[in-house]
Formats: sequence, C-alpha cells, structure tokens
Amino acid sequence: MPKSKKAKVVSLTKTDKRATKAAKGVQIEDIKANLDTWKYVWIFAVGNMRNSALKDVRQAWKGSGRVFFGRSKVMAKALGTTPEEEHKPGLNVVARKLNGQVGLFLTSDPPDEVISWFESFSKPDFARSGNVASQDVVLPAGPIVMYNDPASPFPSTMEPQLRKLGLSTRLIKGVPSLENPQVVCKKGDKLTPEQTQLLKLIGHRLAVFRMRLVGHWSEDDGWVEVEGFPEDEGNVGAESEDDDGNADMGDD
Repeated sequence: MPKSKKAKVVSLTKTDKRATKAAKGVQIEDIKANLDTWKYVWIFAVGNMRNSALKDVRQAWKGSGRVFFGRSKVMAKALGTTPEEEHKPGLNVVARKLNGQVGLFLTSDPPDEVISWFESFSKPDFARSGNVASQDVVLPAGPIVMYNDPASPFPSTMEPQLRKLGLSTRLIKGVPSLENPQVVCKKGDKLTPEQTQLLKLIGHRLAVFRMRLVGHWSEDDGWVEVEGFPEDEGNVGAESEDDDGNADMGDD
C-alpha cells in the first residue's frame, strides 16, 4: 500500500542547494574583485575562531583591507587551484595552502606594517571546553563573587547551579559561599564544560585570541612565508564558533 502524502515528514532545516550554490558564486566573485583591488594576499590562521574578534579586525582595517573567513574550498576556488584556473599568476600556490582554520586578508599596506599590527593584536576571551588552562584559578573562602567584584556576590538562586558545577557551596546570609578555598582549575588542565562555564560565571578569562599570519603573496614577490608568529594562548584543542566553516566571508 503506498504511503500517504499526509504522513510525509518535511525538514524545516533543509537548505536550498540552488541558493547555497548562488551564495558561493557571489562570495567567489567578491574575492576575485578584491584580488584586483589590493596588492597583497595574506593567509592567516586561528586556533579557535571568535567571530567578535574577527569583527574587531574588520573594523580596524575598514577602508584599507578586506578579511575573508569561510569555507577553504570556496576561497581556494576564487584564487584558482591550478595554473590554468588561477585569477593571477602564482595564486594557485596560495590556494593550495588554504587548509584548516584559515582565512584571507587583502591589503596594499606594506608587509612590515601588517606584521607589526597583527603581532600587537590580541583579545582576552573566555576559555572553552577542551582548552588547556594557562594558569591556576583558586576561589578564596567566603562569598563567591562575579568578576572579582566584592560588591557583586552571586544571588541565592544561583547556589544550586554553582554546586552542580562542582563548588562546595553553602548559603551564608543568603549568599553562596565557600568555607574553604577551592580549586577551579590548575595550569595545564584540559578544561571540562563545567570548568569553562564556571570560569565564565566568575568572569575569569584564560584564553587570548590572536590571528597568526602564515605568509603573503604579491605579483612582485610571489609567496613569502612568515616565521616566528605567536600562537593563540589557551586555545589548544578547543572547537571554534564555526566548526563547519560557515563564518561570514567578508565585511559589508
């Protein structure tokens, strides 16, 4: 007996393949247009993408550069992965280096100025599950406070959640408190979801977001590697905000 059409299950999350293909085409053309605008094509790598930090970079370079971060295959397609397909001679070398959590930065500013800016750029952030703790964090005995502010103790309603996250709390005058100091994490620990949630609640940032420059390409010099660039701190092993590579390709 044939199935009734009324019983057919329709996924509300199904993506229109034609729309996706069209969007990729727009992204590719956008990158190509910018390849004709800017002198240098940089590859940057991130150990753990933060979309908010990427927005800061885009804002800082607005008018003097463009940032693209998305699917590596789409960016590589725009550059051209073979000598026959490359948008400009030598770009296929850059395209083949687009693997993992990497993006493109296009600008005409001199390489020494770009390197200096990115070396100085960093943004403290909350650690995520899987990050490695960069330092010991110990809560002192007494009221548990938010952001190390004695004037901001946790409300009594938070006490069950704090206990669930591993703290040996008790209510003292309506305030979640510790009778003895308690270790939240130790340096070198691979942080658990409970630890990262607790660190966020108390306002303790253990991660530092940085963008590592891999190298740059220009028609004059070809591909030039950048060595000795600092890595992200506290981001080892964590998942990014955009695990499938679907972050915004470029700024508006």
